[in-house]
Amino acid sequence: MILYLHGFRSSPQSAKARMIGERLVALGRGDQYRCPQLPASPSAAIALSQRIMQECDAADLTLIGSSLGGYYATWLAEHSGCRAVLLNPAIEPPRELERYVGVTTAFHSDEPFEFKRAYIAELEQLAIARISRPERYFLMAATGDEVLDWREMVAHYPGSRQHIIDGSDHGISEFSQYMDEVLAFCEP
Repeated sequence: MILYLHGFRSSPQSAKARMIGERLVALGRGDQYRCPQLPASPSAAIALSQRIMQECDAADLTLIGSSLGGYYATWLAEHSGCRAVLLNPAIEPPRELERYVGVTTAFHSDEPFEFKRAYIAELEQLAIARISRPERYFLMAATGDEVLDWREMVAHYPGSRQHIIDGSDHGISEFSQYMDEVLAFCEP
């Protein structure tokens, strides 16, 4: 199974999430893909992910986390033993999301949601100082990421498989070029 965890203010309607879902359907594996709408609360997002993860063994599961979803995927992989693909993952979201405390909207909806100050503390509780088994991780980082620093990503995942994209952007606009490489890593 592949569990896709989207980023902050994103949704299952993100381009990468849709592309992966469509590719897996085309491969006859649509039933092996989950991409839930994650709640604003980090602890609630982790709890929802863990409930979905119970559908299969850790050996048969790969998390794909984009941005904040990469931060969640790292915590979940460390606690479950599954594999994780990290797409421009957030490394220090308590620092990066502080300015979003308050009411904001998602990218794929005009519906407002509140990002509470208490969520910063929840994010701090999910920090992983050092990954334990680098072979379980595949980092894809873009040097042109306008939101997060790719060098922090590389430093946070030493020894992991890494694909550093020269240029691109935070959303990895040309993700379709890399999707087969990502899906190959997801195979048990």
